[in-house]
Amino acid sequence: MVEVRNLRKRYGKLEAVRGVSFEIPERTIFGLLGPNGAGKTSTIEMIEGLRVPDAGEVLICGLRPIEDAMRVRQLLGAQLQSTSLPDKIKVREVFDAFASFYTSHAKVDELLDWVGLTHKSGTFFQYLSGGEKQRVALGLALVGNPKILFLDEPTTGLDAKIRRELHELILRIRDQGKSILISTHYIEEAERLCDLVAIMNQGQIHAIGHPQQLIRDLGEGDRLEVRLRDPMDTAVLAALPGVDNVHHADGLYVLRGRSGGKMLASVAVHADHQGNELEEARIAHTSLEDVYLSMTGHRLGTD
Repeated sequence: MVEVRNLRKRYGKLEAVRGVSFEIPERTIFGLLGPNGAGKTSTIEMIEGLRVPDAGEVLICGLRPIEDAMRVRQLLGAQLQSTSLPDKIKVREVFDAFASFYTSHAKVDELLDWVGLTHKSGTFFQYLSGGEKQRVALGLALVGNPKILFLDEPTTGLDAKIRRELHELILRIRDQGKSILISTHYIEEAERLCDLVAIMNQGQIHAIGHPQQLIRDLGEGDRLEVRLRDPMDTAVLAALPGVDNVHHADGLYVLRGRSGGKMLASVAVHADHQGNELEEARIAHTSLEDVYLSMTGHRLGTD
């Protein structure tokens, strides 16, 4: 559905996207993860045809987004991080307006029902909750019957219950045969939704694969997160029994090894010998967050 080949984009001296390549198959949710400034937005905008690449090629169902712009726009739907609409426009009115932009649009009544907004069709936009506004944005992205959907941080700022509801809706969209490119700052969202994940940093793709495969590639084991009263050299922590590697950010030390209990014991004993003490500790199994941390040096959402 989407083919990206050696995509590059430069802003003055900054090369924001440096030879990015990937494919999005049919009926696939493709997650693009990376810290701020990784080049995600520039990559997405070049795929959508909103920004001209300096080099490389993008194909959307075999069409080029810049040269075949009008045809490509009939194939794409996009939900941005925030949706700005007039306060006094009703939900049904905005769906009717957007439907008029497409040669083959969805039936508005069916779409309103599908995204759970039938009961709000006569409500002014200003009176909708945050979750309902996100449903409006998702519905508007679907109104043109797109084959490919772009979702930019679709659940940011929503509570856990509403996020889960939107997750179910996104999975249903995929199961109807659409391909989805999603960027997110929630690691559990990527693990739950994505068939493929690309981890991007400093303008390049560092890994692509199914979340569970990326986790297996990193290696089995545990993650230990600790906060110490006094700072400690990461090289010292990495040399402790049972510890394979250590990352440190914002006062939190993240250690990886085969046994979380063994690592915790090693850290606690060493800290005690140094007159230091543990303030916080948490053990978890290796996750996609560990893959992300190992490749970017950041925890997702903290950069």
